Amino acid sequence: MITGALRSKVDRLWDEFWTGGISNPLSVIEQITYLIFLRRLDERETADARPHLRRTPGKPYHGLFGPTEQGLRWQAFKNLGGDEMIDLIRGPVFAHLRRVGGEFMKDANLMVAKPSLLVSAVRMIDQLPLTGGDTKGDLYEYMLSKLNTAGVNGQFRTPRHIIRTIVDLTLADVTGREDLTWRVCDPACGTGGFLVSVMDHLMEKYTSATGRLVEGEGSDQQTTYTGDRLAAEERRHLTTDLLHGFDFDVTMLRIGAMNLALHGADPDRPTIHYQDTLSNSFPEKYPKLAADAFDLVLANPPFKGSLDASDVHPTLTRVAKTRKTELLFVALLLRLLKLGGRCAVIVPDGVLFGSSNAHVAVRTALVEENQLEAVVKLPSGVFKPYAGVATAVLMFRKGGRTDHVWFYDVRADGFSLDDKRDPIPENDLPDVLARWKVRNPKTDTDRAAKAFFVPKADIVAQDYDLSLNRYKKVVHAEVQYDPPKVILAKLKVLESEIAADLKELEEML
Repeated sequence: MITGALRSKVDRLWDEFWTGGISNPLSVIEQITYLIFLRRLDERETADARPHLRRTPGKPYHGLFGPTEQGLRWQAFKNLGGDEMIDLIRGPVFAHLRRVGGEFMKDANLMVAKPSLLVSAVRMIDQLPLTGGDTKGDLYEYMLSKLNTAGVNGQFRTPRHIIRTIVDLTLADVTGREDLTWRVCDPACGTGGFLVSVMDHLMEKYTSATGRLVEGEGSDQQTTYTGDRLAAEERRHLTTDLLHGFDFDVTMLRIGAMNLALHGADPDRPTIHYQDTLSNSFPEKYPKLAADAFDLVLANPPFKGSLDASDVHPTLTRVAKTRKTELLFVALLLRLLKLGGRCAVIVPDGVLFGSSNAHVAVRTALVEENQLEAVVKLPSGVFKPYAGVATAVLMFRKGGRTDHVWFYDVRADGFSLDDKRDPIPENDLPDVLARWKVRNPKTDTDRAAKAFFVPKADIVAQDYDLSLNRYKKVVHAEVQYDPPKVILAKLKVLESEIAADLKELEEML
């Protein structure tokens, strides 16, 4: 959790960019991302130069800054004057950033035009706690929460508490350490929320009681999970090869990659890539990742839009002949999974009950060719202020057999369902996870309850309709009314009382 003092620092930094003429929230985050990355490059150079701090001890040291590039480091320019600083950073520093920053920094450019704004931003970022713990990740999440508009392709930031619930649901059945050998993918990763949440889940799971570092007090208290139960090879896999993401929005790609780096992923080996995963080029460019590659796939793909049919890979249109992205993504998720792999995806309600041939084909494939595990209905305001669309979470495994499907009706998520999204006490999300862990198709049969199982035969009979309202039993409270004669008698009494009052008023005139 970000502390009040740190939140105030970020707000002041945000205001500096706003008053300096950069008002687009994505642009603000992007520019702050560049500066944070420049600082972290310098810190990593300092650490790697010391053998006892080196991330790859025993290997020859090859610095990110050569002998003639030492003047491009954060510590070298952070105290310069405005004009000198802006010329250095816009030119040689950013040229160096593009060289060493990998795929997601190749088009990086400094948008800051005012030297005074750059000096102020550099000094503020120099004071932020980015060197350890979860603070740097929480700080970045707080900046991401300032994104309050959806993108033109229907993409927007998924609320962090929704993401964490979905991650906990998909990992709830894991009792051993196999989750540390997995590969996890989000094919429309945006800011990387699902991938970061998986890393957070695993770090918490594999941290002992003594490995938890608690700092601060009261509302400012926060816990750092050190992952002290991780073996060296497990930690390496966690930070370099467990998490994979793709996106076709360059800005989102850059922010997502930096988000992962701030949460502990190795920036030397970024596993987020620029790619439209629905297109023909995906299997060609990433043949080892585009099919049968992942143990867990998590996604909140764009809710609207259609694609040029000629650019959609034929393995997707074989599942459903359509150009609707929300249906094509479900087909993509099935292709990405290994046999037996699990998926959780947020879909608009139309996917659950749409009557077109493509809608029915996608649902049929989930029920007849795979194991559809759950449909978790979310309240329609959960994505405000971005969108008010009604959604649900589909959980399924590739292959296997569907016998029963678990439904849950989420009415509240701990926040008001209007544009303000203020905290409220009502929250079904902890109950979703609690009931999921003890679910039983033999006993959870009351369709008037929040959670219940529906047999496959009932779903097939409804043309594979997966909308919760199709199966939920609504219990109406019986209202008792007086017999008509009693009601008429009461009306007569009222009428006589009214007549008496009118007569009394008339006599007063």
